[in-house]
Amino acid sequence: MKKATFTCLFTFFLVINLSFAQEEGPAPSLNSGTISSQFDYLNTVSNNFQEYKVVKRTNLDQIRKNVSDSLNVFKDQLVTVKKDLKERQEQINVLESQMAEAQEQLSTAEEARDSFEFLGMPIHKSAYSSIMWTIVFVLTGALLFFLFQYSQSHKVISKARKDLEETVEEFEQHRKNTLDRERKLKRELVDALNKKPV
Repeated sequence: MKKATFTCLFTFFLVINLSFAQEEGPAPSLNSGTISSQFDYLNTVSNNFQEYKVVKRTNLDQIRKNVSDSLNVFKDQLVTVKKDLKERQEQINVLESQMAEAQEQLSTAEEARDSFEFLGMPIHKSAYSSIMWTIVFVLTGALLFFLFQYSQSHKVISKARKDLEETVEEFEQHRKNTLDRERKLKRELVDALNKKPV
């Protein structure tokens, strides 16, 4: 019974691993590579007894652990895929409901397309268009006027700043000249006081 179970498990995992395997590792072993390559390695290192293969208990435990790990990884991936599938189905349902709402709004808009009310009064499309274009032109003119006023005031401000900078420069120069004159006068005064006989 155990032999039949092991043979079935061996065949099952061999088929699963062959379908998922992409490349074999550089050197076959029980610690790396695909499950299929690990079974091949186990088959290679196992001894023969009549028509049976004698497998070391540690190797068998290692391969069982590797297969269990692979199954757990596949289970985790399956859970993740199911979760993604559920989320996408929910997104599809939301999008379908939004599309139904948009379809209803579109049909309502198409019904109201030919006639509409503006400020509580029914108005024709051409009149509405004329009013809107008039408002656009008036606003554009106002914008251009304010831009012109802004550029003019900007020029005035620039000139005032330049004049201020020149005035500050002249003031600084005048202050330096005054300080130089004061120092010169103080020096002359000190020299004059020093020359005076006591």
